[in-house]
Amino acid sequence: MIPGAFAYHRPTSVNEAVSLLSSLGEDARPLAGGHSLIPLMKLRLAAPSDLIDLGAIKDLKGIRADGNDIVIGATVTQAEIIGSELLASKLPILRETSLQIADPQVRYVGTIGGNVANGDPGNDMPAVMIALNATYHVAGKSGERRIQARSFYQGAYVTALHAGEIVTAIRIPGLAKHGYAYEKLKRKVGDYATAAAAVILTMDGGSVRTCSIGLTNVADTPLYAEAACRLIIGSTLDAATVKNAVLAAEKITSPASDRRGTPHYRTKMAGVMLSRALARAKSRA
Repeated sequence: MIPGAFAYHRPTSVNEAVSLLSSLGEDARPLAGGHSLIPLMKLRLAAPSDLIDLGAIKDLKGIRADGNDIVIGATVTQAEIIGSELLASKLPILRETSLQIADPQVRYVGTIGGNVANGDPGNDMPAVMIALNATYHVAGKSGERRIQARSFYQGAYVTALHAGEIVTAIRIPGLAKHGYAYEKLKRKVGDYATAAAAVILTMDGGSVRTCSIGLTNVADTPLYAEAACRLIIGSTLDAATVKNAVLAAEKITSPASDRRGTPHYRTKMAGVMLSRALARAKSRA
């Protein structure tokens, strides 16, 4: 289908974009890569009166180190994440995840800001950001604030953003030598995950010193598997511990029944993905 009529705006600063969103009201929407919004518009599931294109705002671009932190602009594309030497050396899980998002055509346009800010439970980056304990920089009419990824997602397409606010950057705290993995089960190239798991862990000798786990598309929001993390920390990732951690992670899921499978199947696949991610993260740590 063809989207309904809308007015198009292309601001060149964050302040201008925020001002437009504030003045144009609830029917105005920001536009980044457009791979979430445009399909909804074509199906007439979204009918914004105005689109505010963020692509010309230089302050939303770029990947940089800020002390020990890494800061990624909201309009950085998945392709730019894949090609970043800084991210490859400091946060390789982002490249691994980006390579599993959609296909190359989408990755050249789709942005990390759009992926994390939309609140779509099927998007891959939110669970990874939860595992990385990322913080989102947000700008709105009342100024700037920061929101932790672990408290950002409130329901399907519902986030902690206030009306008129946009995500401007993602801040990820620096990590020492660590293991990582993003394991994703999908039906075909370009599909959302049937279930997926992100793992970040560090080892001290033969034991796990720190661990964080995010789960994708097995609830209305990405999930932080805190109970599973507690079971893993201090262990050697022996088979019994992994089994108990998987059960703890499965317990917090509540996937929908859809073409990807029944709720029971998708829950069990989340467990399988977590088990694989833990093994691969340990091997890399």
